[in-house]
Amino acid sequence: MTGPRKAAPVETGPADREEKRRLDDALEEGLEETFPASDPVNVTQPPPSKGDQHVKRSG
Repeated sequence: MTGPRKAAPVETGPADREEKRRLDDALEEGLEETFPASDPVNVTQPPPSKGDQHVKRSG
């Protein structure tokens, strides 16, 4: 019987590393600006709901 399989390491290029660094920086900034808080920080924005149709979001 074998144990759980581990995923093969993913090769990352400079663009992947830059995106990870950008997301890590955004998460760190969100944590610093909201500490202490009871809700966890979410780096990504949820898609607009039907009620948000009048709100313009910049991405």
